[in-house]
Amino acid sequence: MTYRISYEDGWAAIAGGAEGGATRTEYFLSEHEALQRARELIDSGVHHGVSVCDGDGNALLGVCLQLKLGASAAE
Repeated sequence: MTYRISYEDGWAAIAGGAEGGATRTEYFLSEHEALQRARELIDSGVHHGVSVCDGDGNALLGVCLQLKLGASAAE
């Protein structure tokens, strides 16, 4: 199953002076890889609106994503 991460790139907004960031999308073959990347994006403090979607269109974002990341870090 393919996992998709979408997020706003805060650096693009700073560099271009535009309001709001450019939306970026990355694809991963495993949930573990996608969640690991989501954690990197959130921990950087630059990227906003991070969401993870699976191949069925189910989305994790906000508090639900943070809870999932906390659970996956403990495993």
